[in-house]
Amino acid sequence: MLNIIAVLVAVVALLAALGHAGYLAMLNSAAAKRAGGAPIAQYVRSRFPIAGVTTAGALLALILTSGSGVADVLAILLAAGAGGTAVKALESTQKRYRTGE
Repeated sequence: MLNIIAVLVAVVALLAALGHAGYLAMLNSAAAKRAGGAPIAQYVRSRFPIAGVTTAGALLALILTSGSGVADVLAILLAAGAGGTAVKALESTQKRYRTGE
């Protein structure tokens, strides 16, 4: 049962981290095509390390789920940290560049 929980938490964290990385990639692509988009592209490049670390952490958590009970607990903790950080970073970026309100 603990393993199933660990896998679910790790998969959700991985999806959150990949969502953040994908949003940054989309924002970077739009900034590159737009005149005056250099400040946005620079901001996005500064956020890519956070996206990479959270994605790597979520992947490591998913790998840890193949271990024993102790590894499952570590996987849950790591995935929760990586997923939470990815969601907060995504919200921060979206808040900064949200339009239409």
